Amino acid sequence: MSTVTLQEAQAHLGELIESLQPGEKVIITCNEKPVACLTGASSSGKSPRKLGTMQGTVLYMAPDFDAPLDEMKEYME
Repeated sequence: MSTVTLQEAQAHLGELIESLQPGEKVIITCNEKPVACLTGASSSGKSPRKLGTMQGTVLYMAPDFDAPLDEMKEYME
């Protein structure tokens, strides 16, 4: 974790952001006191979904689950 002054961060913000690695932190200080923390975002965001992870979680399904709705019967004729 590195630290930079507020003036340095303002002058070189673009370069500072580009050099951040995912999860890396930079503390921004003003008058030698921490005022902000800049953290590099993870590159992927979310992990990929895995098929079958919800298998067995549906405990009940109504018998008329796939029956047409009453409002749609006139369109089915």
